[in-house]
Parts: sequence; C-alpha cells; structure tokens
Amino acid sequence: MTDRLRLSDSNRRWWTLGAMCFALFMVMLDNTVTNVALPSIQRDFDASLSALEWTINAYTLTFAVLLVTGGRLGDIFGRRLVFLIGVVIFALASATIGFAPTEGWLVASRALQGIGAALMMPGTLSIISNAFPPEERGKAIGTWAGVSAIALAAGPLLGGWLTEEVSWRAIFFLNLPVAVGAVAVTLFAAEESRDETVGRTVDIPGIAALTVALTALVFALVEGNAWGWGSAEILALLALSVAAAVAFVVIERRAAAPVVDLDALRSKQFLGANVVAFMVSFGMLAMFFFLALYMQNILGYSALEAGVRFLPSTVVIIFAGPIAGRLADRIGPRPLMVAGMLIVSASLFWQSRIEVDTSYSFLLPAFVLMGLGIGLVMSPMSMAAMNAVDRSKAGVASGTLSMFRMVGGTFGVAALGALVAAIGRHDLEQSLPQFSSGARDALVDGLGSGAGVQ
Repeated sequence: MTDRLRLSDSNRRWWTLGAMCFALFMVMLDNTVTNVALPSIQRDFDASLSALEWTINAYTLTFAVLLVTGGRLGDIFGRRLVFLIGVVIFALASATIGFAPTEGWLVASRALQGIGAALMMPGTLSIISNAFPPEERGKAIGTWAGVSAIALAAGPLLGGWLTEEVSWRAIFFLNLPVAVGAVAVTLFAAEESRDETVGRTVDIPGIAALTVALTALVFALVEGNAWGWGSAEILALLALSVAAAVAFVVIERRAAAPVVDLDALRSKQFLGANVVAFMVSFGMLAMFFFLALYMQNILGYSALEAGVRFLPSTVVIIFAGPIAGRLADRIGPRPLMVAGMLIVSASLFWQSRIEVDTSYSFLLPAFVLMGLGIGLVMSPMSMAAMNAVDRSKAGVASGTLSMFRMVGGTFGVAALGALVAAIGRHDLEQSLPQFSSGARDALVDGLGSGAGVQ
C-alpha cells in the first residue's frame, strides 16, 4: 500500500490527475455554491436582479473571456507555472469576497476570482492530456468530469448549510484550505510542460479584441431590459461586440502566435465539441441560477433545503461522468454526446411546464434527466476536443473548450434573465394597468430576487 502511495514514474500520471482534480473541485464549486446564497446576498446589500446576475456573471464573464488566454499562457510559459499562479489569485480573491463590505466590492472580487479560475482551468485538462496516452484519456477525463460533478453537488449543499449556519461569506473562505491543498499536491506530483513549437510571444491585440467582444455582448444582455433593447447604449454595445469580433478574426489570421487556433476550429470534431459545450452550459447554469431563486422565493425552501434538492442532478453526474468516459474509450464520443444532448433537451422541456404552485415532486424527474444528460456529454465532449488536436496544443485547445463552456453559461444566465424580465413586464402590464410604469418596473426588477416594492 505504501508503494502505491509513493510517487514513481509508473504512478506519477495518477498523482497528477489527483492534483488537477483537487484544483478543479475548487473552481467548479464556485460555479454553483453562490446560487443558493443569492437571496441572503440580496438582503444584505439590497441588490436588484441585475446586481444578482452580476454576482454570477462577473465571475463567469472574466472566467470565459480569459480562458483561452490562460491556456495559451500555459502553452508558452509552462502549464504548471500558470496553473499555480491562478490558484493563488483565486484564493486571494476568495478572501476579499468573504470580507466584502459593499455590493461593488463583491462583484469586483468575483471578477478577480474569475481571472484566477481562467488561469487554472485550462491547466487541469491540458496537464491531464499530456500525462495520459490517448487510450487512457477517456478514463482520466471521466474521473475529471466526476470530480467536477462532485463539486457541483457539494456547491448547493455546502452553500446552503454555511449560509444558514454561519454566513454566506463562509462559502468563499472555504476555498482557502482547498487552494493550499491544490498547490501542495501540484508541486509534489505534476511535471512542467509547454508547447515547444512556439516562442514566448503573447497575442495582446487578439486578447484585447476577444475581451471587448465578449464583455460588450454579455453586458448588453444583462442590462438590456433595464436600459431598453432599442436604447442607444444597448445598440452601441452590440455594435461594439460585432466590430471587436470581426477585428479579432482579422488579427488572429495575421498573428504570428494567435491566442486562438482558428485552424483547429475547421476540424468538425473540435468545432462540434465546442458547440456542445456552449449549449450544455447554457442550459445547466441558467437552470441552477433561476431554480435556486424559484425554490427559495416561490416554493419557500431555505438555502440548505434548496441545496439538497439539487442533489438528484449532481449525484447522477458523479456516476454517469466516469462511466461515459470509459464508454467513450470503447465506442467513441459521438453516440454518448448525442444521447446526452437529447436527454438534456427533454429535461429543459419538462421544466418549461413549471407553474407558481408546482411541487418539488414534479421537478425531481427533470433534475434526474438533467444530471444523466450532462453526465453523458461532459467526458466524451472533453475527450473529443482534446483528441482532435496535437498534444503540443493542449493548452489552447483546453482553453477554447472551457471558454465555450463558460460563455454558454454566462449567456444562459443573462438571456434567461432578459426573458424573465420581458415576460414579467408584459404580464404586469396586462394584470396591473392601474400601476404606474415606474412601479411595474420596480416589480419586474424584483422578480428574480424576491424583492418587493417599498
């Protein structure tokens, strides 16, 4: 038993997998741990629906925008080095969130936390891909996906318990000991790697153009209802996003060391995996965000009770992810991805039937279906993307895949928030014509947060 635990050339890749899973747990935990604390944060800071969305989107947006950059920096300067820098930034930001005195401080710290996560996340998958041969990657990535699901399961549960028994701030202090463990195991086990085919040139213009394009688009989605979709501000943001996206493509085609390998996107396998990543994350994170609010503000559950009720989704992912990874080694990723997407679609259709007086027993089958679908998709999707590129490009490939996942999640929260506000405004205009437009707007602003009109 002692020999198995001792680091050696034969088991180093498994220790490396453990180190990456340790860090992944922390990153993924913060994707869901905050959701069940949103009502408490809203009460502490008297936050609007838009502010609550930015509590989530400040993290997911910076995370999404800089993921490709993080992967590219790892390829250039060393994946382990960039990964460890990300862990430190993430931990420091978690501490500042825990001490946040104002809503603005909270959102800014969440953005910094996203930067740390963007440096960490590509490293977890690219380091694993370099440590394992292609015939074992499905098993390794399946384990990676299973740990991700455990973090997703633990997030609502830990978030709910800490919010009720301690404070919502405690959920961020929890990251500090996890970060220490991630650093220790990474230094102990993971070997340094980089892309030896490229120089140490950072594509600053490409990074800037991509950042502007994504930031302007998501900001327009989040603020569209507050400012008006036909307002000059929103139209300017959308125009800026399109212009920056076009500039990004032009820059990347001329850059000596582009931040995104556009040629890789010509691969049907790589492009398909990224599109699937976008769609699955769109549905999953939007579901977590609004159902957390729905179960607490409409069904009357406490934060802990809401967290427990997310378990059917996340527990199923824990088991389905590793199984799907092993199956992908045998039958390929495509059949599993197709089946998973169909099941996710069925779950979302089921949830579309939710009413004000819907019981949890109605939601339960939809939660189980969502977990099964995501579990079948995640490992094969990651395997398909990483096998479609050369191992030397693992960092930028991992960053691109993770970017599509996080952009999908950000769009899901923002787009569904816009839909909720638009439907709410229309229904209130029909039901409460005697109210002034200002009073109706205040009610709409409180739809997602449970706020009322004073």
